[in-house]
Amino acid sequence: MSNIIAIVGRPNVGKSTLFNRLTESRKAIVDDMSGVTRDRHYGVGEWTDRQFSVIDTGGYVANSEDVYEAAIREQVMIAIEEASVLVFMVDVTTGITDLDDDIAQVLRRSNKPVFVCANKVDNTALYNEIHTFYGFGLGEVYPLSSMTGSGTGELLDEIVKNFEDIPEEENQLPKITIAGRPNVGKSSLVNALIGKERNIVTANAGTTRDSIKIHYNQFGHEFMLIDTAGLRKKTKVKENLEFYSVMRTIKALEEADVVVLMIDAVEGIESQDINIFHLAEKNKKGIVILINKWDLIEKNTQTMKAFEEQIHERIRPFTDVPIIFTSVLNKQRIFKAIEAALEVYKNRGKKIPTSKLNDVMLPLIEKFPPPALKGKHIKIKYITQINGTSPMFAFFCNLPQYIKDPYKRFIENKLRENFDFSGSPIQIFFRQK
Repeated sequence: MSNIIAIVGRPNVGKSTLFNRLTESRKAIVDDMSGVTRDRHYGVGEWTDRQFSVIDTGGYVANSEDVYEAAIREQVMIAIEEASVLVFMVDVTTGITDLDDDIAQVLRRSNKPVFVCANKVDNTALYNEIHTFYGFGLGEVYPLSSMTGSGTGELLDEIVKNFEDIPEEENQLPKITIAGRPNVGKSSLVNALIGKERNIVTANAGTTRDSIKIHYNQFGHEFMLIDTAGLRKKTKVKENLEFYSVMRTIKALEEADVVVLMIDAVEGIESQDINIFHLAEKNKKGIVILINKWDLIEKNTQTMKAFEEQIHERIRPFTDVPIIFTSVLNKQRIFKAIEAALEVYKNRGKKIPTSKLNDVMLPLIEKFPPPALKGKHIKIKYITQINGTSPMFAFFCNLPQYIKDPYKRFIENKLRENFDFSGSPIQIFFRQK
C-alpha cells in the first residue's frame, strides 16, 4: 500500500496552503473565503527519500449548515479509512470551534496516527496559544505556519516515522491498472477481458469496494490486471464518491506499470480525468487513454480526430499517448487496448545503446543547438541513458544551468520521434561535463 497523508479540518484553517507546501506546487486554489477547495486535490511529495501522496480533503460550499458539516465529517471518515497518516489542522487564531471538536471526536476513535497541527503560528506570541489544543487528547501539537513554511520540516520528520516500508513485489509480470471516474465502465472492461462476471456490475456509480487484482493469462498475453473502481457506496454527497475514488486510485496507481485511463465518450474529458492523467505522469507510469461508450456517439469522418485533438489540448505537454476508441458493451477494440498497454509497458522499459543514442541525437543537436545565453554558447557533448524504472537520459554539456524548458521539450520530442516511447513519460537531465 502507498503512504497517504490526508489533511483534514474545517474550512479555512490553511489545509490547501499546507498541501501546496508538501507537494511543492500551487495546485490547490488558496483563498481567504472558506470553502474554496471544491475539487479534491491530491499530489505527490517527498521527504528524506520517502515518497508519499497528499490529499487535501477540502472544505465545502453548501446551502445548509447541516449538509456542510455532514459532508466534512464524511470526508474525515473516508480519510481515516484510506490514509496512512492524518494531519488534523486547526487555527491558532480562532481556537477550538464546535466543528473542530466534532472532527477530533471522530479522530480519537480511529486507530490511525493523528498529527494535530496548530496553523497560523506566525509569531512567538501565538506560540503560547497552542496549548489549548492539547485538550483534544490526541497527543503532541505541532505549531505551523503553512504560509511561511516554519514547522513543516519537524512535522514531516515525525510523519515519515509512521510510514510502512512498501516491499518490492517478486511478481515480474506487467501490472496494468484500469483507472477512471465512477461508472465509466472499468468493471465491465475487466469482465469482458476475462470472459466471466468476476466483478459485480450495476448502473450505480461506485459498486466496487476494493481494487481487485486478476492474473490474466489468455491469447498469448500474461499480466496482472488491477481494477481500481475504488468506490464504496452511493452517498448523498456526490463529491465524496469522487473523493473516495481518488483515494483508491492513488493506491492502485502506485502499484501499476501502465495505467489505462478510461474516459466516458458521452461526458468527455473532465478535470478528474486530467488529475488522474497527471498523477500517473508524475509517478512516471505508462499511460493509455481508452475512450469508452464510443458506440453512443453520433459520428462523421471528423469526429474521432476532433475528439483526439480535444484530449491532446487538455493533457499538454505530454501528448505522445495511445488513444483507443472502444465500446466495452459491444466488445469493440478491447483487446487492442490491452495490446497498446503492453506496448507501452515495453516502451517504458526500453534501453537505447549509448552509441546509437549519440549517433542519432548529436547531429540533430548540432543542427539545432541550445540558444546561447548571455553570450555563452552551450555545447552538448555526450548522451547516455540512466538506469531507472522509466526512460531517463543524461545530456552532458558545459553549461547545463543555461538550458531552458523549451529546448528540453525539443530534445524530448526528438527522442520520441527516433525511438518510439509512446505512452511512457521521459525524464531528461542536463549535467556538467
